[in-house]
Amino acid sequence: MTLLLASQSAARRAMLDAAGIAHDAMASGVDEEAAKAALRADGLSPRDLADALAELKALRVSNRVPGAMVLGGDQTLALDDGTMLDKPADRDAAAAQLRLLSGRTHMLHSAAVIAEAGRPVWRHVDRARMTVRPLSEAFIQSYLDLEYEEIAGCVGGYRIEGPGAQLFARVEGSHFTILGLPLLPLLDYLRIRGVLKT
Repeated sequence: MTLLLASQSAARRAMLDAAGIAHDAMASGVDEEAAKAALRADGLSPRDLADALAELKALRVSNRVPGAMVLGGDQTLALDDGTMLDKPADRDAAAAQLRLLSGRTHMLHSAAVIAEAGRPVWRHVDRARMTVRPLSEAFIQSYLDLEYEEIAGCVGGYRIEGPGAQLFARVEGSHFTILGLPLLPLLDYLRIRGVLKT
């Protein structure tokens, strides 16, 4: 059975490719901003929000392709005071987010849900704790000069790959979780299901 990723996320596709997982991808068609706003209004925690959005994406595609094993994924970023950040709208918003993250710890929650025949059959949410070192304005601007095109669609306004590593004083958690997918638990499940060799 081929895995169907309910996303066009280049990072998630690259992780699956690198791990040798045969898959196809299909955009979920979920209006993420509207769904996120509705779920936040219900008072969901950052962890539960990531899980609910991953499930929504997986179910949307599973209902369109009922014979497929569909993987939905999502990630949320919450500051140490519980404030959640989204993908920055433009370069100024990315700079503002980096200023907000500077010298603080935040949590990334990465969720994955597999759906089959329109119902969830597996889920996992993992967390990474990220501490950003104090950042000067000069560093923020030079970082965005170098990386803005790459980080424009990234929650928090950074990628830990490449120059983004310079933002951090401490990182606790799986590298895969930071990239947006709890890959090792997913691999375990795919082995259990016989999609991957044991």
